[in-house]
Amino acid sequence: MSIVVIGSFMMDLVVRTFRAPAAGETIVGSGFSRFPGGKGANQAVAAARLGGNVTMVGMLGRDEFGAEMLSVMQRENIATECIRRHEAPTGVGSIVLEESGENRIIVVPGANLEYSASDLAEIEDIIKEASMLVMQLEMDLSMTELAIATASKHHVPVLLNPAPAVPLHDGLLRNVAYLTPNETEAGILTGQTVRTIADAEKAAQELRSRGAGCVIVTLAANGALIVDENGTKHVPGYRVHPIDTVAAGDSFNGALAVQLVSGTPVGEAVRFANAVGALTVTREGAIPSLPYFAEVERFLTRQESKSS
Repeated sequence: MSIVVIGSFMMDLVVRTFRAPAAGETIVGSGFSRFPGGKGANQAVAAARLGGNVTMVGMLGRDEFGAEMLSVMQRENIATECIRRHEAPTGVGSIVLEESGENRIIVVPGANLEYSASDLAEIEDIIKEASMLVMQLEMDLSMTELAIATASKHHVPVLLNPAPAVPLHDGLLRNVAYLTPNETEAGILTGQTVRTIADAEKAAQELRSRGAGCVIVTLAANGALIVDENGTKHVPGYRVHPIDTVAAGDSFNGALAVQLVSGTPVGEAVRFANAVGALTVTREGAIPSLPYFAEVERFLTRQESKSS
């Protein structure tokens, strides 16, 4: 069961600080780190570490960061033959990470935006044979729309993580089997304020009315809300001490994709993905924080023993 991820690569440049500076303010940070990341790369590695058969598609620069990212993908046993290189620099993410674990991120897409519809035409057969296509919104939007339409044409289910969120038209949503916004993204997609589980349900119902299949709103420590043709289900999260929330959503999406293509019912798949996200935030970095399947199993066993 194969998963194709078309997505971004970002080299994350992380500054740790007690709190983020206010406008015009300079403060002293407590540390600096560099981690490979990007929503597409994170989701691909998350899925691969959990047992997924993953092909990564995207664009890297012909630079040091690009070479490092490609090496990371290969070490994770991800198929890389569909990764292309470009003269534009590899994407970078500038991240301010507070002691609370909260983060503020600015991304400079660079080569990610150079992956085009013409590049996509070369991999249509790979999409056609996939069990699922996983996408985000850090690449060219017209290419993203075409990729989703291509998967739909071949009856390949699409999991779309709409981040960073932008308004999406109903024609695109009708081709999405699983839409996974967080609260902020659900608000941007619908123009609603989403602060509570009831708000999340209202936003998800609107997105379904516009064509999306199953809408799964991630709620950080509160777990996730599933809204589909069977109704609404809240799947609680797991309480942990967060160190770094970067890649938490990406790990959730990678885990969800692996579970769904394995035939796991969506409620159980979300429970597993919640556990993966919880483990991810207890570690620093994007790709370095992503757990392996055995770690998730041990975590779930501990959680079950606590509740019994």
